[in-house]
Amino acid sequence: MCRISFLFISAVVLLSGCASYYSHFAMFPAENSQGEPRQVRVSWNTAEYPDWWFLDDRSTALKVETQCSARIWRLRDDSHGEAGACGHGIRACAEPGVDQVVVSRPDLDPSACVVVAPGESGARIADVEGSLELLVACEPLVPGFEEEGEAINMDYLRASPVPYAVYTRKVPRGSLAASLPDFDESVCEQ
Repeated sequence: MCRISFLFISAVVLLSGCASYYSHFAMFPAENSQGEPRQVRVSWNTAEYPDWWFLDDRSTALKVETQCSARIWRLRDDSHGEAGACGHGIRACAEPGVDQVVVSRPDLDPSACVVVAPGESGARIADVEGSLELLVACEPLVPGFEEEGEAINMDYLRASPVPYAVYTRKVPRGSLAASLPDFDESVCEQ
């Protein structure tokens, strides 16, 4: 019994100890669908395994956030369980009644809304490093609404047939440099 416990504990230590953990992020200026200047933040985390290890690198969903907006896009690839049916690669699908697709391209599924590396159907978030192309094909049907007397902004990055070029940072998770840059919320009160 002790031998089985020892083997189990050894296996758990080996499995958890072989990965290196990183945070990836970027912040860049752009306009939302209403033409207002905003900051856009892109972020995700990875667990990277040595080439000799039997597991593939893994990642969280890639988040795209726009300053002053409550809408957060979560892009996934085919290695994630909730990837969505709008094609392959790194993508987020349009939400019926919330988003409308305004950019159509032959390399995009008709219901794809936000895509990284358009045209690369096998793209994985865990493989993105240094820079990425971010294509926004949708705009919100209603960029904002009021709820209980409070204005809720649901606007996001302006749609464009040309992808945004985004340069990202990669830092060890847990380090002081791994903190995401903050949005200046004072802009939202104007």
